[in-house]
Amino acid sequence: MATIRKRGNTYQIRVSCGYDSKGNQVIQTTSWKPEPNMTARQAEKEVQRQAMLFEDKCLKGQVTTNVKFEEFAEQWFQEYAKLNLRNTSYEKMKQLPPRVYPAIGHLRIDKITGRHIQQFINDLALNGRNKKNGKPLSRKTVIHHLNFISDVFGYAIKLSMLNDNPCRNVTVPKGEKKEKQIYTLEEIAQIFELLDGEDVPTKFRVFIKLAVYSGFRRGELLGLEWKDINWESNLISVRRTSNYTVEKGNYTDTTKTKMSQRTLKFPNFVMELLRELKAEQETEAEKAGSKWVNTDRLFTKWDGSPMGNCTPYSWFRKFCNNNNIRFCDLHSLRHFYASALINEGVDAAAVSGALGHSVISTTTSIYCHVFQQAQAKAGDAIASVLDFSSKKKQGA
Repeated sequence: MATIRKRGNTYQIRVSCGYDSKGNQVIQTTSWKPEPNMTARQAEKEVQRQAMLFEDKCLKGQVTTNVKFEEFAEQWFQEYAKLNLRNTSYEKMKQLPPRVYPAIGHLRIDKITGRHIQQFINDLALNGRNKKNGKPLSRKTVIHHLNFISDVFGYAIKLSMLNDNPCRNVTVPKGEKKEKQIYTLEEIAQIFELLDGEDVPTKFRVFIKLAVYSGFRRGELLGLEWKDINWESNLISVRRTSNYTVEKGNYTDTTKTKMSQRTLKFPNFVMELLRELKAEQETEAEKAGSKWVNTDRLFTKWDGSPMGNCTPYSWFRKFCNNNNIRFCDLHSLRHFYASALINEGVDAAAVSGALGHSVISTTTSIYCHVFQQAQAKAGDAIASVLDFSSKKKQGA
């Protein structure tokens, strides 16, 4: 029940909204001032109507006077993010509050404007620093912070606590676009030659070569199991991923999207490499005896348990450094795969399907420059054909 107090020329309306987690009563308040030309009777009638409207808003959760951004964001983490986001996405989100809370965490969510958020984003883009190396934050990192704030406000709107998202018109300043580091065909050929050396463990030789020939993400490769291979048809299917978070350690998860569940066909020599790996793994299992953990994974530790997510990255980096090869990280092998397909004239839809992207626009956006280069080659090719035809007519 709303209570009304007259204070001078204004009225204060108070509504009790229960108690918080600490047992303190939560009171929502608002003020209303009658128009100058209103009579006392009209003012009394209107304030009663305003009190009913305000109480109704409070009951529907549309009034957030006492909820500050930090408090509500923590509720969002527990009530929504932890239950609906992938574990890896949740862990990434948990890394963002240390920069966000000092800027807007102390403000009530119904008082935060687009200007507040724009100022924070601008400062982050211009002055933000990576805590590990002190380098300026990437534009992608700034976007992650904005997305986090927007997701929290989106949840408030979903709960009918707010009517508008202040992030809606916030823009991220354009930064220097970082070129993707992609291996050249010559570098891949050199890597393959070195991988065939006697001192290279079979599992890493297979991992790197399979990454190049499949474009599979690291988690997808680590999640592969022997039952995912159709030996007769040379097919490999992606059905799960192997991921890691500090909270859960190594764990098995679903694929990034439904489209990420895909099946690709491979050349015979890749299948031979897999047979070699399987035979070696069976030998290791015999040596380990009762200590062997039967996970059915292609890539394992000495005891058969799933290989750690950081292991292939660390090994490949050391391998490149030891052989004086430019290190572009593991994901660059996926970029090489996509670029190779595009340069060979494979259409965008087929490339998108092979990469496991949920929509074609993701592929065309990420590899826009590569598609443009391929289109330029097509233009040169047709120009060459027409030039040949023109010369033929002149000689006739």
